Amino acid sequence: MPDAPTPAEPIRLHLGGQEPREGWKIFDIQQRPGVDYVGSVTDLSQFPDQSIAEAYASHVYEHLDYVAELPAALKEVHRVLKPGGVLRVGVPDLDVLCKLILTPGLSLDERFHVQRMMFGGQIDSFDYHRIGLNFEFLSAFLIKAGFQGIRRLRDFNLFKDCTAIRFKGVPISLNVIALK
Repeated sequence: MPDAPTPAEPIRLHLGGQEPREGWKIFDIQQRPGVDYVGSVTDLSQFPDQSIAEAYASHVYEHLDYVAELPAALKEVHRVLKPGGVLRVGVPDLDVLCKLILTPGLSLDERFHVQRMMFGGQIDSFDYHRIGLNFEFLSAFLIKAGFQGIRRLRDFNLFKDCTAIRFKGVPISLNVIALK
């Protein structure tokens, strides 16, 4: 595994990434092929202040508790971003999922599938969602961590990941960009 970058070598950090891509380093809680750095998003201490040009987190932050872990994770990513750095965040959109689960005519299996998007697939100890986020909630957490210029995007078109998931033609991901 490479050493953590020095401030003179800003990188693009893919938090919880699955897909290796030129110009991006993958940071994940589990060691597996393609992971460059192992650790929790609540502790990015292996990276110096202002050493990351941009960070991308697709369906990562909903796995954190909202009392301590999510605020800590957002403060950490803010700390490591260079001034003007970009954070791209995708999370399940609680507003959309609430509407979907109440859609008339959905089968029990379809409603259960929506519930899994709300609460996680629960296939291992890391696959549980501990917070539901909509634009208002996520923006408040981002502002408290020091971010600004927060806006919603339809998609990022960076990776083939959960930010592009659709259910019954409806995008379920809340995709947000925020600036340091």
